[in-house]
Amino acid sequence: MGSSRSLPRRVLFSIILMGFAGQVAWTVENQYFNIFLYNAVIPDPTYISYMVALSAIVATVTSILVGAYSDAHTTRWGRRKPYLLFGYPVWGVVTALFPTAALLRPAVLAAWIAILWDCIMTFFGSTAYDANFNAYIVDVTTVENRGLVTGIVTLLGSVSLLLIYAFAGFFIETFGYFAFFYLVGAVVSALGTLGALLAVEPPHRAESRSGVLSRIRESFSAEFVKKHKDVFLLLLASGIQGMGYQVYFPYILLYIQHYLGFPLHLASLVIFVAILSGILAAVPAGILVDRFGRRTVALIALPLNCAAVFALSFARGLLDAVTLGIAWVSFSSVLGVAMGAWLRDLYPEEKRGEFSGYTILFNVAFTMVPGPLIGSWLIHAFGERRLINGEEAVIPAPVIFQVGAAIALLSILPMLRVRETLQKRRARWDGASPTA
Repeated sequence: MGSSRSLPRRVLFSIILMGFAGQVAWTVENQYFNIFLYNAVIPDPTYISYMVALSAIVATVTSILVGAYSDAHTTRWGRRKPYLLFGYPVWGVVTALFPTAALLRPAVLAAWIAILWDCIMTFFGSTAYDANFNAYIVDVTTVENRGLVTGIVTLLGSVSLLLIYAFAGFFIETFGYFAFFYLVGAVVSALGTLGALLAVEPPHRAESRSGVLSRIRESFSAEFVKKHKDVFLLLLASGIQGMGYQVYFPYILLYIQHYLGFPLHLASLVIFVAILSGILAAVPAGILVDRFGRRTVALIALPLNCAAVFALSFARGLLDAVTLGIAWVSFSSVLGVAMGAWLRDLYPEEKRGEFSGYTILFNVAFTMVPGPLIGSWLIHAFGERRLINGEEAVIPAPVIFQVGAAIALLSILPMLRVRETLQKRRARWDGASPTA
């Protein structure tokens, strides 16, 4: 789209609408699908870990395959916009249908149907958002403005979290889960489809006439990995961070509600207040990473984020939870912006959609499969057993934060091996007319 820091209004509006719709859907899927499964279907965190793991596998396979097809623009499949127009409306519809699983009995059958609905929802979400929206961002931004745009997308994620946590608890307690999921599905379909209609098909991407499966095999060849080792090291680092995050995050509302003893609406408000800090941090973080470099900001934010997560295990009262939650979300926001912009800088130009899929491979499959299983094991090993709705339940324990923080901190090892800086990337673009 040129080398300017600014973006055309239509492109910016398309990013905002699709980004917000996608973040709303993923926020609800990552937290309130879990809450629904635990509170309304079966109070066993094992099923949450199964749901998160299986949906992560679906997201990974979908993102890589669909991303590779949308990259292959020498074929009739090689465009971004049709996938966006197809994926967003169906994504919203399937989200609305998710709670119908609770109508079934016995509870174990209902749990597995809920898991199936989550996997179907994830297929359409990954088609629209993970594979194509993420690649679309790289297509329409430049190295000069990508950090800022990444900050805006992170801000949209924080705003969606803020809105969901602000009203979800009250809304569910007042109107029930069905009305909540109907409303969320309608928002995702409407805003996502409007954003897709506004999207401009990127006209300039590198040519590649290889078949889709050949392109995927090439990406994992020793020669290709060696040539692009920096991006794979960053993907590894991002995956390790995500694994630590997934040890505790699927259970955080359950922890606040059942371990700390807050009602659901107050537990949601604790997260709501914390996310305000993420909103305040997102866009300034984007400016910082454009100004000082992705690597510098990421290496500072990582240990601060891990320290905040570790400290969450010692929160007992409302003030503790809110204060440490603010620190956790703030540093998570800064780290996410830095890592996101850093990765997008390094995507091979001819494989942006495909590498959006590999980001899901490392950030979803490599994180959401082992992370929640580790968390579930820790909860069963160290959690307290109580009766919820007449059934024996296992309550999440503080150790999930301690282990999650320790795992995430290990990501500093591959990060330190990546010497690429923003200034070096800019030098590569000098005199060029980039579309990335």
